[in-house]
Amino acid sequence: MKKVLIYSLLIIFSSVSCSSPESKSFYINSVSGSIPIDSMGLTLIHEHMLVDFIGADSVSKERYDQDEVIAKVLPFLMEVKKYGVKTIFDCTPSYLAKDPVLLKKLSEQSGIQLITNTGLYGTQKGKFLPDYAFKETAEELSERWITEYENGIEGTGIKPGFIKISVNEDNPLGEMDAKLVRAAGLTYEKTGLKIYSHTGTWKTAKQEVEILQKMAVEPSAFVWVHAQAEQNFQNYLEAAKLGVWISLDGIGWSVDEYVDRLFFAKENGFLVNVLISHDAGWYDPAKPNGGDFVPFTNIFEKLMPALNDKGFDETDWKMLLEENPQRALGNGQ
Repeated sequence: MKKVLIYSLLIIFSSVSCSSPESKSFYINSVSGSIPIDSMGLTLIHEHMLVDFIGADSVSKERYDQDEVIAKVLPFLMEVKKYGVKTIFDCTPSYLAKDPVLLKKLSEQSGIQLITNTGLYGTQKGKFLPDYAFKETAEELSERWITEYENGIEGTGIKPGFIKISVNEDNPLGEMDAKLVRAAGLTYEKTGLKIYSHTGTWKTAKQEVEILQKMAVEPSAFVWVHAQAEQNFQNYLEAAKLGVWISLDGIGWSVDEYVDRLFFAKENGFLVNVLISHDAGWYDPAKPNGGDFVPFTNIFEKLMPALNDKGFDETDWKMLLEENPQRALGNGQ
């Protein structure tokens, strides 16, 4: 009875926290144009088609051939489509080979709705940041991201559906990382785009949330990416109470640790605050033929059977893969 009460209260809290003017929406930008939120269907919220880790000073479209990438990636999209996946959020950030035109071609050929992002990726001590990121203020960075939202990315006309940043696991948070969080908060205030932050442990994510709260940005605008790095499950309860979205998104690489975390979330009534995905893929230009591609299928082939044995049912999977993504990622426009 106690768990049911907690679960009910969290549903009420989450619906209230997601109903502000900034976050309420019926549409989101895909690479093919604006789509109704309720058309997202079964959604994977964190995957990759193409990633290049060479660094911001050397990344270039000259390092890969779009047709070769499509030939490599398309069969994996068609494979996961058989499981009913309708929408995928491509989380490749700027300066790591984000290519909206490539994503549009993949979307058109697969029939899967793909969503790309704006923002900058600060982890690895700035390896993936362009020179201007160190010189400009949070306000100036935000103006760049808002322009992409309004006019499209790099002259393509393709608009982002969310903000993707990343920070280093520092305590206190470094100046550059804090600036990226503030820039994301400013962009959210103007566009309603939700904030994905590649983070790790709650010690770091909590600092980001506190920065946003000081800006009067609700924690429900923040997606705590790679929350599976957190070892103290009690910190999930703290994040959920704030309204933070807890993203468990490395399921393409392992499964067992997610069984424990998701079972804990259900038992403690905060499954309503959880997002799941594989962080899988991807074509890597530095490797022959793009390297080994990790499929987007572990959720369906391994995680579901394991958790169904522990009492998960169709309602839980609908919440995790359809309802939560729609509530979390509507962009307020």
